[in-house]
Order: sequence, then structure tokens, then C-alpha cells
Amino acid sequence: MAEIHVTPLGAGQDVGRSCIIASIGSKNIMLDCGMHMGYNDERRFPDFSYIVDGNLTDHIDCVIISHFHLDHCGALPFMTEMVGYNGPIYMTHPTKAIAPILLEDMRKVAVERKGETNFFTSAMIKDCMKKVIAVNLHQVVQVDNEIEIKAYYAGHVLGAAMFHIKVGTQSLVYTGDYNMTPDRHLGAAWIDRCRPDLLISESTYATTIRDSKRCRERDFLKKVHECVNNGGKVLIPVFALGRAQELCILLETYWERMDLKVPIYFAAGLTEKANSYYKMFISWTNQKIKKTFVRRNMFEFKHIKPFDKSYIDNPGPMVVFATPGMLHAGLSLTIFKKWAPFEQNMLIMPGYCVQGTVGAQVLGGAKKIEIDRQTVEVKLSVEYMSFSAHADAKGIMQLIQYCQPKNVLLVHGEGKKMDFLKKQIQTVLTLMDSQKAADELGLPKQELILSCPVPLPDDSQPATALAKISNKVQKDLVNWEVVTRRDDSFCVQSVDVSLRQKDQSAKFEILVKWLYEDDELGNYILKMVKSVLEE
Repeated sequence: MAEIHVTPLGAGQDVGRSCIIASIGSKNIMLDCGMHMGYNDERRFPDFSYIVDGNLTDHIDCVIISHFHLDHCGALPFMTEMVGYNGPIYMTHPTKAIAPILLEDMRKVAVERKGETNFFTSAMIKDCMKKVIAVNLHQVVQVDNEIEIKAYYAGHVLGAAMFHIKVGTQSLVYTGDYNMTPDRHLGAAWIDRCRPDLLISESTYATTIRDSKRCRERDFLKKVHECVNNGGKVLIPVFALGRAQELCILLETYWERMDLKVPIYFAAGLTEKANSYYKMFISWTNQKIKKTFVRRNMFEFKHIKPFDKSYIDNPGPMVVFATPGMLHAGLSLTIFKKWAPFEQNMLIMPGYCVQGTVGAQVLGGAKKIEIDRQTVEVKLSVEYMSFSAHADAKGIMQLIQYCQPKNVLLVHGEGKKMDFLKKQIQTVLTLMDSQKAADELGLPKQELILSCPVPLPDDSQPATALAKISNKVQKDLVNWEVVTRRDDSFCVQSVDVSLRQKDQSAKFEILVKWLYEDDELGNYILKMVKSVLEE
């Protein structure tokens, strides 16, 4: 069996410039093609000459982009149009829609404001996106006669996906960025128990186990309220889509409940763009957003208004969401320079900042920062409150237990933190590999199957009842793969739901059975079956 070789061109032991070459047999697959926010020189983009001199098309069989964040797709037009790549590029529909807008915003900052020359043009972004093939969740895509890919829901941001890649008998899962905890607008990441040969997982928060989300939200609201009550201004640097919507929903609800009149602003134009994308891709949001969307669009805010640069020097308190999220450029940096010298103001950093950015310096405790040849005194209060949509250590372990890989490779994190998590993973993988131990002892495979028959009410039609249950499960388990059969029996993972005749009588019952390892899911579906039959 051929080995799987992995070459990180970026984000091997760093956050930024995600770009990994996975070689399986004779096939080379590029996983993400990002830029580094901490550099403004040639280190910004991956060094493609490391893998091949000249045109990449003959060397790379396909490119997969996990989501629209620039540290995962920011180098794509540079690679395709300036280095040279004409092969297929795969990403989800929301990523294909949103990525070019963020790429164009970045290009404007780099070229039109900073005067950089060796950079891609607007036309190059459009030409690059013409090479993109959009995929649906759980759609099996045959790249060529050997490579097969399948996307899974990753949470994190709108359209983010993990990819299961098969070449012959070997397979790997690349997570990109993912979140195992549902939030106010997105669901939790999910994947089949696909048992890949290799899982390549992000490890941004490899040593962190987050506190209660409710406690964090309460603390955030308390700090914002106290600051504006004391006449201060609150700056919250965010990226245009993702945490921005999460925190907007949180503040909007709080402002409404407390009847607060202090203005909240969002960088002009971005809320409108976000709204249109969330309407277009509503199926990617969580159940609550979907249910309320017909009556009320959760992303149309009463208290949050578009921001104009002239408001920066306005007297009195205000709250401003501004991009980008790491204070490395743009409006958020402009506002920071103005507000930083005043003690009554506050900066809330809701996500990770890579080394080299102003955000990282501020979080490191710097009291004087050099920005555009000016020294900025940092007197405002600085709060780091992680609303980051990355999996924490617990979430990473959870994903490993879900898909049960034979090997795990950590990327997109810091080396020392990876070492710590590595020890935890080795313990879990050893415990999980019970079949290997059984094989060594010459024992047959043992599987514990649980089953529970549920009697049908006397007045119900068996086939109708089963169809009703099947529809309910497909509707509620929207992020799970439900495999239905012609007779409306179905399975989710190892959970099998079917109709059977009770003994030799004419009565029927619904039989639910599952493997012990899927006990939680089995019991959940069993409860669903009972609730449908009781209606």
C-alpha cells in the first residue's frame, strides 16, 4: 500500500498561510491556499517553487478550499494567475460566492492604499474563480478516475467544510477550520465515522478548553454596558462574516431587552452583504435561524447602523464593529489609532490574532505600538474574550472519536501546544483501536448491537407511519447523512429503522437497532420514533 506524504507550505506549526500538499500514490492534492496576515513581503504567500518550478498544473491534480477566510484562500489568485495553475478547484457554494469579495477587499487595501505592486488584479480574481467547481455537502465528487472527494459541515463560518478524500483504497480527512459547538447562527461540525488513514486537523486552540458560552456572553455584555455607561467607546475588530453576525445578534438582543439608546455601528456595506448571503444560504445556518427566518430575518438589525468614518471623532459613547479582525489594516486599525490613547475606551478582541499583527501586540500587553511610522500610546482597556469559532481541545478530541482515524496530523497551531495535545490523542487512539488488539490476539470481531421494537398504534397504517418517521428524522438531523431505502426504512450511521411484522400476528412494529458505539444517536432517534407514533 502506498504511503501518504504531507508537505505543509504553510500553517505546519503556525496560524496563517494554510497550504498543504497531500500526496497519495501518484496523486497530489492541495488543501487550502492561504496568505499570512502577519507579513507584507514574499513570506505572505506560500513558496510554490518548493514543490515545482514553473507551472503547477502538471504537478497538482486538484485544489480544495475549505472556507473563505483569507488565511485559507488568500493566495489562490496569485497561484492560479501569477504562478500558473489551470486545474480544478473545489469549494462549497457559499465559499465560492463570498471568497472573491474578501479577496477584492484585501487587494484594495494592499494595492490602492499601501501601493504594493507584485499583487493580483481584480481581473485575476475573476479569472481564478472561473476555475472553481462548487460542491454540495455530502455530494460525492469524482475528480478523476482515482480521486473522490466529499464535503462535510464544519460550522466555523458560513460555507466552511471538512473534506474526505479517497484515492484508491486510501483516504484522508482535512478539517480546515471547524467548530464542534453550535452557536447563535451556525450548527456544530459533523462527519461520518469514515475511519480515514489520516486525519489532518487544525489545532488553533490545542491546549484550551473553553468556559461556558453563556458565562462568556454574559461577561461580554457586562463589559460593553459598563464601558458605554461610563461614556467610553468600544471597538470590536471582526472579520466581515462569522463572529460579526454572532456578536451582532447577541448585542441586538441585549440592547432591545435593556432598552439602550447608545449607538452601535457596523462597517458600512458589510451588513448588507452579510444579509444577502445568509438569505441565499439559509440552509447552512442552525435550526433556530431557519425556523424564524420566514417570520423575521435575524440578520436585519434595529439597533445596529452603518458606520461612517466621520463618526470616529463623535463625542459620547458608541460601540463599533470594524474589519479586519486582527487589527492589521483597514478601518479597525484606523479607529484603534484614534481611540487607543483614552482610558475610558475599550478594545474587545473576540478571536485569535497571528504573530506580527497589531492585535497580537496589544494582546501581548504592549503599551506603545509603532503603526505607520507613528507611535500609538495604548491607554484604553483591552479585553480578550474568545468567541472564536475554532474547536477547542475537547472539540478536537471529539472529532477524532467521531471519525476514528488511524493517524492524526495536527496543523494550523503552535508547536508547543501541539505537543501537549499529541499526548492526549495518542492515548485516545490507543483506546479506540480495540479491533487491532483483538486481531493480535486472534479474536473474532465483536460488535454489541442494541435493538428496541416500538409497537404501532392499532389505528395507524404501517407504511405511512414509517414514511412519517423517515421525514421527521431527515428534517431534524439536517447535518447527518440519512440513507433511505425504497420501503422507507433508513439508517443514520449504524442506527437502522425498519418495519417488521410482530411474531405471526398481523400486527406491525418499528424496529430500531444500533451499534453500542452509536448509543447516544440510537437513543435520540428512538425517542423521535416514539414521539412521531404518539402524535
